[in-house]
Amino acid sequence: MKSIPAIAALALAFAWPTAHADGSAEAGAEKATVCLACHGLNGNSTNPEWPSLAGQNAAYIATQLHQFRDGKRSSTPNAMVMSAQSMALTDEDIADLAAYYAAQTPTGLEADPSYWKSGQALYRAGDHERAIPACMACHGPVGTGNPAAGYPAVRAQHSVYTVQQLTEYAAGNRYADMAGEIHDTRNAHMMETIAKRLSAEDIRNLASYIQGMR
Repeated sequence: MKSIPAIAALALAFAWPTAHADGSAEAGAEKATVCLACHGLNGNSTNPEWPSLAGQNAAYIATQLHQFRDGKRSSTPNAMVMSAQSMALTDEDIADLAAYYAAQTPTGLEADPSYWKSGQALYRAGDHERAIPACMACHGPVGTGNPAAGYPAVRAQHSVYTVQQLTEYAAGNRYADMAGEIHDTRNAHMMETIAKRLSAEDIRNLASYIQGMR
């Protein structure tokens, strides 16, 4: 178990970057108007089926929008909606939207008190016997992600959405197109491998803890 000073040092290493990719957050604010219905004001979604984007690193948002636009992530209902919405986006639009959402502040949510402690233990320490690494190794001790490596921020994300995504990773279809062809990235393959080792209870517990992270 890491000491508190060690965890604090890790938190600094995973602090939010000051630059938000190559896009313009100001231009992105205007372009994000159409996104409000699903992703909420300033990227804080009120619908648990749709992710909050506030504070997500720009590199990750841009990567996902390119995947949606290019039809490489379009097999699930939500992905189909996003694929259709992103078809008309230019590379500049994607960069601007990514910059805008990266500059927003997540408002935070509450964790289910029945599950978050078990989720915290798995997030921080993993499970050596089942070859499950600690989630914080990639997503950071406070869930802010690692933009340089392409790892997303996860803190304050809706538990319903997190359960959906981990389940899709476990099934290997998060990055599938309409024809069922898989377009895995290096990071996606890693997540699929880990998610397959998680039980339904693990996923529920992790999702609860992540939802309450600040």
